Amino acid sequence: MTDSALDDETHYKLFKLVEEHPDMNQRQLAQEMGVSVGKLNYCLKALVDVGLVKMGNFARSTHKLGYAYILTPSGIAEKSRVTARFLARKETEYEALKTELDLLRLEAQTFKEQEEGR
Repeated sequence: MTDSALDDETHYKLFKLVEEHPDMNQRQLAQEMGVSVGKLNYCLKALVDVGLVKMGNFARSTHKLGYAYILTPSGIAEKSRVTARFLARKETEYEALKTELDLLRLEAQTFKEQEEGR
């Protein structure tokens, strides 16, 4: 992982947004991710520093310059690893939730049967 302070979910969302919308600015990326611009800036800087994302200038109009965020080949490989870890975690959470729901259904059914038996 590129930085232990950044979890796989944050990485996954950022990689996905950068890949799908390289021309989004930091404010837009932060809004889409539901994080502050400061956190987004920190995340992007960490990814740029380790060579997973590169920034390039491009002209949005004749009056303004913007940035494009692009996954590097290393970034694409890391996105694949992050996606696999994130998926595994979500599947584990899903299975735990499914078990909890099954137990709650059983408990509710037991209460219902007890009330009907009275």
